[in-house]
Amino acid sequence: MPRIHPIPAIQYAAPPGADVSDRIAPPYDVLDETSKGALVAASADNIVTVDLPHMPAKTLGPDVTYERAGDTWRRWLADGVVVQRDEPALFVYQQTFTVAGTTHRRRGLIANVALQPFGPAPDGHGGVHPHEQTFDAAKQDRLMLMRATGAQLSPIFGLYDDPADQVAPMLAGVIDIDPPDRFGVTADGTRHDLWTVRDARPFLDAMLDMDVFIADGHHRYNTALMYQQQAPAADICLFVLVAMQDPGMIVLPTHRVLGGLEGLTIDALAAAAQGVLNITRVDSDDLTQLETALPNAGHHAMGLFLPRDDHPLAIATTAGPDPLAVSHPDQSPAWRQLDVAILQHLTVNQLLAPMCPRDGKPTWKYPHTLDQLRTDAADDGFQLGVIMQATPLKSVLAVSRAGELMPQKSTYFFPKLATGLVINPISQQKDPESKP
Repeated sequence: MPRIHPIPAIQYAAPPGADVSDRIAPPYDVLDETSKGALVAASADNIVTVDLPHMPAKTLGPDVTYERAGDTWRRWLADGVVVQRDEPALFVYQQTFTVAGTTHRRRGLIANVALQPFGPAPDGHGGVHPHEQTFDAAKQDRLMLMRATGAQLSPIFGLYDDPADQVAPMLAGVIDIDPPDRFGVTADGTRHDLWTVRDARPFLDAMLDMDVFIADGHHRYNTALMYQQQAPAADICLFVLVAMQDPGMIVLPTHRVLGGLEGLTIDALAAAAQGVLNITRVDSDDLTQLETALPNAGHHAMGLFLPRDDHPLAIATTAGPDPLAVSHPDQSPAWRQLDVAILQHLTVNQLLAPMCPRDGKPTWKYPHTLDQLRTDAADDGFQLGVIMQATPLKSVLAVSRAGELMPQKSTYFFPKLATGLVINPISQQKDPESKP
């Protein structure tokens, strides 16, 4: 990957081993008014006060909201709410969490990564590769906040490929020596533990030539590149780096709920889909059972839920293994195999758009759970829930290496990283190996 460096970190003032649950937060872009309010109610010094200065997230707010965030950040520094470490450091970060009743553990390294444009590295070391599209309003929002605070408040989630398992024993070695410096538990039940690395050099050497693939934080990395154009010395970016081989690397599906579709029934969809999709009714109303059946149901199987149909569930599969080969011949085979691409370009654009009188564009929701999908699909104006399978991690890697981008909401990496454990003062540093 690009050169990594210890961080001249700013952290909440806390004694060794402290519980900082009331001051950390999930990434800003997964929060709404209610969840933000709960964090602020727990502590007025919660990082969300600065990191999410206006709602909704990923929109550009009034200038005064960023000014207030910058004022709050400087007050925290002056009052000692947050303090800068005496020496730069790397950190080992461990998340312990539960999915479907099973406890998992994920370990990563928190480090500063030298900024470089997306793609292969110009200096022969590892490159930085995206996999998702970004949007201007979200980038402008983060840029305004970065200017106001002179800090990168929230780390980017980066993956690296380590088939030889070089780094995992080094992470374990740090954890085995000392108790965590601090920890916190977020509302989803995830425990976040942090250790300071005593000797950074083995990590710096072992990870130098590895590529990094952005899992979450595409907008923040793009924002860092934009900020660098205005402040060339700010060429370092805060990351949590996790091996793709880590046993806690969990990718969950993001389901879809579509609205604005007139005359949609399973029979109508089956008639329109002849030769394109195979649609099979399911004699059940159990969404969990339907989701469990998808991996063995056929090519690119998706679950369909039409809440107003007498028999609301069905499974849709494609007629062949590569249904986008004719319509998208210039895309890589890996991209064409994405279920989310097939849903967008085959199911929605070809079959559902004619049922949508509003410019042929349905409305969308993106629930993460089946309970939320059922609730969203029953809302007025929505007619169809689509249960997706998770995008395999190897597909993310292949599409990224092909230089392509996935459709929106293709991946849901769980759990989310915590914001507030380590903060990067970008206005105070630069990559020491970069050219002036």
